[in-house]
Amino acid sequence: MQITLLKSKLHHARVTHSELEYEGSCAIDGRLLEAANIREYEQIQIYNLDNGERFTTYAIRAQDGSGTISVNGAAAHKARPGDRVIICTYAVLSQQEAAAFKPTLVYLDADNRIKDTRHAIPVQVA
Repeated sequence: MQITLLKSKLHHARVTHSELEYEGSCAIDGRLLEAANIREYEQIQIYNLDNGERFTTYAIRAQDGSGTISVNGAAAHKARPGDRVIICTYAVLSQQEAAAFKPTLVYLDADNRIKDTRHAIPVQVA
């Protein structure tokens, strides 16, 4: 049996650009891609905290250290500059692989700089 797990996420990324006429995808600062273990052209899920939109696209590399999060093509209708988003990737693993797997979680500040990295989400308390 296989299971789909969260592979990585960029938490509270801030959209810096929204380019309707650019070839599709989401351009992400190369350093953030590396920190979150997201490959160029990998499928990503984007969850917009400001308007509730949830959509699928793929990652492309933006300039290292730029802080760029650019939502491009048709997806530009779903996120505007200044919106806060969560960008996630998922992996399909065997039960054995899943038992030892830990996701890469990257937490960002308002300028898309890394505040913290973790491999687990804290337990939610009531």
